[in-house]
Amino acid sequence: MFQVLENVECLDGSPLAQAPCMKTIRLGSKLVTSMFVVWVGGCGSSSEEQPPPACSVADQTGCATGQTCESIQGGQTGCFAPITLKGAVIDATATDKPVAGAHVVARDENGAAIADVAITDADGAYTLVVPAPRDAEGTPLATQYTLRADAAGYDTFPGGLRVALPVDVRIAAGSPPVLENPATTIGLYPRAASDFGSVSGVVKADHAGGVLVVAETNGTHASAIADRSGNYTIFNLPQGSYEVRGYAAGLNLAPASAAVTAGAETKGIDLNTIAGTLGAVSGSVSIVNAPGGSATSIVLAVESTFGEGLGRGEVPRGLRASNVSGSFTIAEVPAGKYVVLAAFENDKLVRDPDTSIGNTATLHIAVQGAPVDAGNFKVTEALAVVRPGATQVEMATAPLSFVWDDDSSEDHYTAKLFDNFGTEVWSNENVPSPKGQATVSVAYDGPALTSGSYYQFRATSMKNGVPISRTEDLLGVFVAP
Repeated sequence: MFQVLENVECLDGSPLAQAPCMKTIRLGSKLVTSMFVVWVGGCGSSSEEQPPPACSVADQTGCATGQTCESIQGGQTGCFAPITLKGAVIDATATDKPVAGAHVVARDENGAAIADVAITDADGAYTLVVPAPRDAEGTPLATQYTLRADAAGYDTFPGGLRVALPVDVRIAAGSPPVLENPATTIGLYPRAASDFGSVSGVVKADHAGGVLVVAETNGTHASAIADRSGNYTIFNLPQGSYEVRGYAAGLNLAPASAAVTAGAETKGIDLNTIAGTLGAVSGSVSIVNAPGGSATSIVLAVESTFGEGLGRGEVPRGLRASNVSGSFTIAEVPAGKYVVLAAFENDKLVRDPDTSIGNTATLHIAVQGAPVDAGNFKVTEALAVVRPGATQVEMATAPLSFVWDDDSSEDHYTAKLFDNFGTEVWSNENVPSPKGQATVSVAYDGPALTSGSYYQFRATSMKNGVPISRTEDLLGVFVAP
């Protein structure tokens, strides 16, 4: 405990101020200099007060054990008690069954890991200490993280149609603050096969947290997120030879080879930085017939992780251009093959699906240290989802029907249903126009759905045999009743 000392002067003879001060005292025949900290002034006059030494948010240095360096509004930094996330990883098909040995990492809105990976115990429980920017009073600002979990024998979360819900650290309570709620409980779905191996190593680069690490071979892939120390483990790899690559804006990482054996972990597959010029991807967006949206985003998904059925893939940290209404550039792109996705997030806009015009096809590119021109992307207003899944994943009710807003200029609609892995399980290619009604509704009459599983419906408006708009990429997702 700090104590205010009276009648003590600093070495320069000035009164106490808000900084560490030095005091020289005699112990026997020796002079000893000691440092103490007071809260009522600092060495020097009050007009020359000096702030405490700055800590580093990026390197997490400069703070005492048990504290974390946080950014403070106004550009300063300070040391605070960190916020702790507590939760559990369970088997989604048997919620009373814990998943031990799962790896859980918290990521910020840019995909960067903001803490080291937590590994669940025998009860499936985990604890993650996470930072949070503060205001001048030390109160956490509006900060949302998402959680990712990987485990041997289970599908990665998030994945397929399952998206991670944001965790708002402002509602953490207690001293030190702890957050534990339904959003910190993660359900994983078991995989059918069990004869998998794994690959582990370290991304040896500055600020490696959040690097997307992908092991790929002949159309098969699996991935992991490196933690703040660069450690990663990729689970669920069938036996074979793999190329392991790391992706993040601003990093050139040499690929590595890994031989995977069923039931074993291949260790020491480290990824090292290499010299070389990073690439850049530029292009432009034309937003047409879209009174509800004026700006969108462009992201680069790693090609090997991209699924044509769901039209999505994993986007590495930093490979995103936001608030795009015209030209865009994504800088510092590492070498690799990518799929360029426009209007992917929920912004009332979608990539124009009209196949009768140019600049609407899915674009695959290769980046190798040079600028790449992605061309122009046509974006149009999305068909608004009414139910199920209008704004987020929801539990559907029986009898099941799909409802969306009318386009008003279509001949008819198509409706399709996809399962969690992007497999089409039902379609209706001729949903009639609603004849003046504000919404379109079609009853589901396909095969029985698996209760508790995730599905997504997608609707497309058609005119003269070509698609002219569709529902948003990430909406219409629901859990079957």
